[in-house]
Amino acid sequence: MNTVEVHELRKSYGDTVAVDGLSFTVQPGQVTGFVGPNGAGKSTTMRVILGLDAPDDGTALVGGRRYRDLGTPLREVGALLDAGALQPGRRARDHLLWMAQYNGLPARRVDEVLELVGLAEAARRRAGGFSLGMRQRLGIAGALLGDPPVLLFDEPVNGLDPEGIVWIRGLLRSLAAEGRAVLVSSHLMGELEDTADHLVVIGRGRLIADTTVRELLAAASADRVVLRTSNRTEAMTLLANAGAVVAATDHDRVTVTGLTSERVIKLLNENSLPFSEIAAHRASLEEAYMDLTKDAVEFAAHAGPREAL
Repeated sequence: MNTVEVHELRKSYGDTVAVDGLSFTVQPGQVTGFVGPNGAGKSTTMRVILGLDAPDDGTALVGGRRYRDLGTPLREVGALLDAGALQPGRRARDHLLWMAQYNGLPARRVDEVLELVGLAEAARRRAGGFSLGMRQRLGIAGALLGDPPVLLFDEPVNGLDPEGIVWIRGLLRSLAAEGRAVLVSSHLMGELEDTADHLVVIGRGRLIADTTVRELLAAASADRVVLRTSNRTEAMTLLANAGAVVAATDHDRVTVTGLTSERVIKLLNENSLPFSEIAAHRASLEEAYMDLTKDAVEFAAHAGPREAL
């Protein structure tokens, strides 16, 4: 089966534990977002999957095999980890042609992927003169070169313009729709909310959540109500006394957590407090992510007095 299976993976660098007993599976036919704070272990995990680093313990398998045991790696897993990992003096087509020849792929496949990623007209330009977005596209072309059933991308929208971002969203979804297993590491929750089907969240090298995007958003939105009222102070006091966590988000808007909208309406009516709007809050993926990882952030900035800046 075309899966990525990580089981009880552990990896340390000296005294630093990068990955600590991590387990998850990337299934075919869906885009799996791989997220976590800086230093969470995402890059290390992807490097171990691709055989670039050896694990201290546990396994990372592609299609049931270690990367080093794959007969034709580029035909079985494609990856983009670093768009800058290329020879700047080499032309784009020659860069891909070298990869194709090394992996026994026909030259016509090079032209196919250049066309697919929108670089056909830049094929004879030297990669050193490419913008970051163009290097990203070239890296994606390299990942697709062997038409593999498993794909790994690290921050694929980095450097892309708005048209490119829309393009990569559609590309990732189409690759998954073809039955491929697609793992995407990203810090842009808004992009994953529009693209990913599943989410693997890690922090400090450990698994925090392994769930569908829909389930995560539903859980983050549960028992959360947005209320608009001209009697904000009285309403906040009433609802807090009823056991809710209440926060003012505007001069007449309040977010209520811990009470259903029906309960909020009943309390307001019983106490003759007017309101002009009430609705269940739909959390964004960024909100859900921030809540999940708030205790796993290793490098956090703290606001201080302006004079200290």
